[in-house]
Amino acid sequence: MKTKALNAKTPVRKKVAPAKSPPAKGVHRGRQRCHIAEAAILKAASELLTKNSLRDITAEAIAERAGVSKATIYKWWPNKNRVALDAFLSQMEEQVPTPNTGSALRDFSEQLVESTRFYTSRYGRMLAQFLAEGQSDPDFLALFRERFQQPRRKAVRIMWDRAVDRGEIRKEVDVELVIDLLFGAVVYRLMGNHNPLDDATAKAMVETIFHGVLMPKTKSKARN
Repeated sequence: MKTKALNAKTPVRKKVAPAKSPPAKGVHRGRQRCHIAEAAILKAASELLTKNSLRDITAEAIAERAGVSKATIYKWWPNKNRVALDAFLSQMEEQVPTPNTGSALRDFSEQLVESTRFYTSRYGRMLAQFLAEGQSDPDFLALFRERFQQPRRKAVRIMWDRAVDRGEIRKEVDVELVIDLLFGAVVYRLMGNHNPLDDATAKAMVETIFHGVLMPKTKSKARN
């Protein structure tokens, strides 16, 4: 007796990968953990620099205060001067915003007031140390220009261009010269400590310089 061949295929079961458990609270992975360590390092550097000179600070001291290894610091920065500069910049970005009030005189007054408050604070006084360090370290000075001066000048030029577009400032005025006159005066007083550097001084600097660059109609409004 002949048996019939079975043509029906036996169904194949697919293997299902086990579901991954969500990470427990407080567990961080990848870049998120890096951000936490980076923030701790910058905070530690800022705190140390408010009590010690830049030359007295070491990478070991920053690492110990931040609770990380020295290798972690050198993974992101080539030396402690670069850590200090990034710490300074993070503080400045937080404390010195770029205003947009619709008035050139008000924008620049607010910007200079906030800048002088920062430069005379315990964090801002690092600026003098960076300038001194740059005199003997050309590479650091070049980095200082790239990371600090250029972005700050760019932010000020944005305020300037808005004022020109609104017809408040004469187009032919050299914005680079005005930036040097305003912020150079602040740095000069900061370094020399020969005259006050406060809110009233900052406002007086802006008003004195801007009466030479404002359009005539804007000058009369400023007086009123």
